[in-house]
Amino acid sequence: MMKRKREEKNECMDIVWQTPANPPLPQDYIFRNGIRFVRPYYFEFIAHVKNRWAGKTIVDLFAEEFKGRPYEYYVSAVKCGRIQVDGEMVPVSYVVKSSQKISHFLHRHEPPVMACEVPILQKESDVLTVCKPASVPVHPCGQYRKNTVVGILQAEHGLAPLFPIHRLDRLVSGLLIIARNATKADSFRQEIEAGLVKKQYIAKVVGEFPKDELIVDANIDYNAREGRSTAEVRDSAKGKVSSTKFTRISSNGTHSIVLCEPVTGRTHQIRVHLQYSGHPIANDMLYISEQPVDRSINGSTADRSARISDVSLTSNLGEELPSECQENSNEDFSLDPMCTNCPNLAPNGYDADEEGLWLHCMRYSGPGWTYECPYPDWAKL
Repeated sequence: MMKRKREEKNECMDIVWQTPANPPLPQDYIFRNGIRFVRPYYFEFIAHVKNRWAGKTIVDLFAEEFKGRPYEYYVSAVKCGRIQVDGEMVPVSYVVKSSQKISHFLHRHEPPVMACEVPILQKESDVLTVCKPASVPVHPCGQYRKNTVVGILQAEHGLAPLFPIHRLDRLVSGLLIIARNATKADSFRQEIEAGLVKKQYIAKVVGEFPKDELIVDANIDYNAREGRSTAEVRDSAKGKVSSTKFTRISSNGTHSIVLCEPVTGRTHQIRVHLQYSGHPIANDMLYISEQPVDRSINGSTADRSARISDVSLTSNLGEELPSECQENSNEDFSLDPMCTNCPNLAPNGYDADEEGLWLHCMRYSGPGWTYECPYPDWAKL
């Protein structure tokens, strides 16, 4: 009976619920002022009750664990069936049990990214290389699903399945190697884990970098709460052993272009080791400042909170999409009466004013293979 009522309610509202199985489509994107937005869509999030959640009411669980929406929203969502337990509607006083399936049906708004193309550099039968634009995540994570490199390639080029064999931070641009089948992906990963793959990045840093080769051996200690890492002395008990080799390419006295070759692969390793050397990336406000950035600012991530607001920075390699791709910039999208983000395209805490980091992946090489990516515009001093 409950299920029938739920179907009648959804049918009345003309809602089509999506899951990860629904592929991104070209019409899912809206382009405005050089920014790529995703048209909001209805999505089913599924989770299972953790042991520490057991014993809480369904409303208290959501209000305490998912603080992005007000308490009143969760009360309404439970009452109308947008939050369900084991596929059934429950009262707001319902107490959850361990391992139960929880579904949250919501109007999903993805964060925006810069409206750059994802240029395909090389297309082989089992390998695809692209130049990843800054601000775009590699694969679905957090609030991003369609606004990712994998999602855009699937929507605009019909490329699937795709298996990225390494990752680049969201704000980093450059070479991304993607296997086109699981067997090739496993082959790449085995070479990486065996230490057979060499990585090269370039960065634009503050000041005149030393002419001689510089090797930084400093442990990396990542603080997930603050969203940033710190460098510790090698014999410190804190952090993971890390090493990066730096070579100056050019300098004008104010900035330097530096070749960065990480020996290990830790979170924010190049960024932190450049800060440790006294030459942080010139537009990396997260590491130019010695003070941790408050991630709670407007509900944003650490890098978004550290955004440079008074400097206009160029994007990386890709150019802004041509005007004909922005035909739908004024198209409306369906507003949802229960959505806490409507009528805005972006979710709360995100705006479209974001720049890319001056860190670019240039080259990956392994046994018998090398893939490269062109220099970005900012690398010209």
